[in-house]
Amino acid sequence: MTNALDLDAMLQRFRDRAHAVKNRPLPPIAGEERARFIEQAQFDFQDFAIIGDAAAEVVDGVLTLTVDLRPPTA
Repeated sequence: MTNALDLDAMLQRFRDRAHAVKNRPLPPIAGEERARFIEQAQFDFQDFAIIGDAAAEVVDGVLTLTVDLRPPTA
């Protein structure tokens, strides 16, 4: 068994998680609890999507994720 880190697979798992959060149905809740659930889902999506869009590399045993947060050019 190998312990090699497959960076492409790792990033794909984050993209898959972002997609799952975005398409997750709302549970039967209302009021403040519903607002908290929606807010948490937005944070979860944002976090998973950011990592899923990162460029990843391992250099000398250090994993570096590069995320370009600049707005797209027109």
